[in-house]
Amino acid sequence: MTGAKSDHVAAYIGLGSNLDGPRAHVTRALHELAALPLTYLAEHSSLYASAPVGPQDQPDFINAVACVFTRLSPLALLDQLQALEQRHRRVRQRHWGPRTLDLDLLLYANLEWQTPRLTLPHPAMRERAFVLIPLAEFAPQVTIAGKTSATLAKHHDGADLHRLLP
Repeated sequence: MTGAKSDHVAAYIGLGSNLDGPRAHVTRALHELAALPLTYLAEHSSLYASAPVGPQDQPDFINAVACVFTRLSPLALLDQLQALEQRHRRVRQRHWGPRTLDLDLLLYANLEWQTPRLTLPHPAMRERAFVLIPLAEFAPQVTIAGKTSATLAKHHDGADLHRLLP
C-alpha cells in the first residue's frame, strides 16, 4: 500500500449485508470506515454477491473487503466496527444468520493474536471466497499464514460469488 503514514498500520475489513437494501448498507459502511477516528480508508474491492454461509433460508449477501490505515489498537478498531454495525441496526438472532451489516476485522498489520474477543488473522478467512477473491482484487500480495491472498484465492472457484457492476 502506498501513502501510509508511519504511525498507522494497515488493517483489512470484510463487509457483508443481506437485509434491508444490502448494497446500500455496504456502500454506506465503506464511506463510514473513512470517518472512524484515527483511521482512513485506503482502498476497497468491488462489491460481490454471494450465497450465504450456514443456513440457506436467507437472502444472498453483498460483500466487499476494505483496507484502512489506523492508529487504533486491534480491540479499539473492533469496538469501532461493532459500533458501526449497531448504527446499521445489526441484530444477532442466530449464528450465520441474516444481518443488515457484518464487519469482520480480517488482518491487522502482520499481527497473529488470539483473545476471547478477537483472533487475527480471522480464523475462517482462508476458506471464504467472498473474502479472498475481493481481497486479491486490490491486494494480491497481502500474506495470510505465509501465502498471498492471490494464491489462496486461486483455490476457490468463486462459483457462488459474482462481481457486481458499479
